[in-house]
Amino acid sequence: MRIFIGVAWPYANGVVHLGHMMGAYLPADIFARYQRMRGNEVVMVSGSDEHGTPITITAEKEGVSPQEIVDRYHKINAEVMEKMGISFDLYYRTSAPQHEEVVKEFFRVLWDNGYLYEDTMTLPYCPKCERYLPDRYVVGTCPHCGYENAHGDQCDNCGRTLDPKELLNPRCAICDTPTEFRESKHVFLALTKIEKPLIEWIKSKEHWRDNVKRFTENFLAQGLKDRAITRDIEWGVEVPLPGYEGKRIYVWFDAVIGYLSATKEWARRNGKRWEAFWKEEAEHYYFLGKDNIPFHTIIWPGMLMAHDGLNLPDNVVANEYLQFSGQKFSKSKRIGVWMPELLDNFDPDMIRFYGALNMPENRDFNFTWDGFINDINEMLIDKFGNFAHRALTFAYSHFGEIPPRGEVDELDREAIKRVMQTLKHMTEHLDKVELKAAFKEWLALVKFANVYFDRKAPWALCKEDKEKCATAVNISLQILQALAVLGAPFLPFTAEKIWKYLGNEDSVFEHSWYEAIKNLPVGRKMEKPQVLYKKIEREEERFEKWDLMDVRVARVERVEEHPDAEKLYIVHLDLGNEKRIVVAGLKAFYTREELEGREVLVLYNLEPAMLRGVKSQGMLLAGDDGEHVALLKPEQDVPPGTKVQANGLEPLGTKTLKFKKFRKLHLEVVDIGDGKLVGKETYVNDEIRKHWIGKQGVIFLDRKPLLLHVNDVLIVPDKRVAPGGTVR
Repeated sequence: MRIFIGVAWPYANGVVHLGHMMGAYLPADIFARYQRMRGNEVVMVSGSDEHGTPITITAEKEGVSPQEIVDRYHKINAEVMEKMGISFDLYYRTSAPQHEEVVKEFFRVLWDNGYLYEDTMTLPYCPKCERYLPDRYVVGTCPHCGYENAHGDQCDNCGRTLDPKELLNPRCAICDTPTEFRESKHVFLALTKIEKPLIEWIKSKEHWRDNVKRFTENFLAQGLKDRAITRDIEWGVEVPLPGYEGKRIYVWFDAVIGYLSATKEWARRNGKRWEAFWKEEAEHYYFLGKDNIPFHTIIWPGMLMAHDGLNLPDNVVANEYLQFSGQKFSKSKRIGVWMPELLDNFDPDMIRFYGALNMPENRDFNFTWDGFINDINEMLIDKFGNFAHRALTFAYSHFGEIPPRGEVDELDREAIKRVMQTLKHMTEHLDKVELKAAFKEWLALVKFANVYFDRKAPWALCKEDKEKCATAVNISLQILQALAVLGAPFLPFTAEKIWKYLGNEDSVFEHSWYEAIKNLPVGRKMEKPQVLYKKIEREEERFEKWDLMDVRVARVERVEEHPDAEKLYIVHLDLGNEKRIVVAGLKAFYTREELEGREVLVLYNLEPAMLRGVKSQGMLLAGDDGEHVALLKPEQDVPPGTKVQANGLEPLGTKTLKFKKFRKLHLEVVDIGDGKLVGKETYVNDEIRKHWIGKQGVIFLDRKPLLLHVNDVLIVPDKRVAPGGTVR
């Protein structure tokens, strides 16, 4: 089978950030590596989007040419992709002469087919700059969501595509002068002629992710409009028509054709046929962020239909946003974690592990440094790295080769069965591009591997029964081989190391996906293993008492009357990736209707307890001044399951907290003043945001008062409580 994978092209006006990596490039690479290991012929392409106004705006700000900008950032981003192990068959550039020729050829075909036409359009004009303004040079208020810095082509807040004329209070992005609107001649793509075929085609895409299908259907429901594909700009692909010498093909039309031009260039360099992927049987997958959905489910398919004879997308895999301090990662706003700096400080497979574990497939995900460090230290290193190192070092030091498998017992058979099941389930998920679900299956095998090794205790067996010890080690290495093969698309650098430690001389990627279950060759010499990862050391101050806690945001799904207690509710909670039930004594203070659908805080790691015959898995937190009881909540919506921070720190909270121990900890409601907590001697200037001043908050008393929040979102009581009211 042939598989084409197109990955969204980043603008070459800045470095890629972790949001780009988790949203598009890492998912695409995981899928590409998996398909290659399945024996399929794969071509994966992307590259630098080097035309358009984001480039020229950056160039003007720096006082350099657009070419200098794109050369700089193409080099940086290409190096990032290589260091991260993103296995592109070609990472290309839209400024390449060959790409420009493909764009012009594509233009001519659409012109000849009757899908392009000339017309005049009213365009924004800056009287101060004395020039027409391309869409991205115009900013104003979005008419749909009210965002005040929407661009003329798209609102970065709600994702709606726009026309500059739709903006409220439009102004020049360079000099901030209010814009005028004047007529100019341009070429239009007749999307209205393609609307019905597009609607019928999209109806067949039942396998698309819900967010992609919903976004696309909502877009189509508004009705398609013909779109201009040329602009009054001097940077870009020339228009192959007379009379357009001072204009260029606009970036959104130019960039998507890069998928085709990159394939053609890959074929030219490697002596292959590009037609095999574009004109013959091949499945087409596109990976991107949700702001790019309409360009890949409507615009690009529409262009392909107008061209005729080229393969349409089979699946458009769009992820939601990665957020930082509650805000979308944004290159233009400098919000995010930048990949070059991240790679300077962390092993690429650490970053890939975090990305695979938390990629925002179905909802936005909020990045925190605490979460990043905890996931890597506790899950990658303590669980996977620990098992791999123990199994390899014990096998190497006691046998030096793959030991024989003797008579197996029930636990051994369970291990072999688990490996087979993991292969089966991961294959099912990956075939459907359910990458997080597949990775969870892999993590479940990691968990079992540790249980198996601990229960077998080969260090004890080697003194009692060498044959049984050899069997236990053989099966431990068999599990590790499966983890290496099945984990290779996710953690390629680690998989290669383990593959070599197991005595292989070639690459794990030269082998089939199904070799995860192939028996190890007994007697093959092993390579001396090294520690796979070094634990990330925390530089920030920790607080011993706060680290006992694990407080999370939850959403109340429904509330039931307790059958055996008049004052108690049974509360069903959504914690993101899991559901829980807690029993709460809130009947005197809240109706069921007041609780259902709201966000609350739950003490997640509290020891479960039976309360009047119902098991309570945690405790809701509320402020109580003796007269008023007020549930605690984030001041703004926060995704369920998010950990609460105190002075910027998530608690470690890895152990179960007994209720008696919790009662000795102290949380209270406070009034927040300018740089201090009202009524408290301790100042916490560095921890108080300006927009928190004058509100009520919650502190945890450790060596100093720690103010509770989730990034920039304050934790508050839902109604006023007298300062000093305790939290229970």
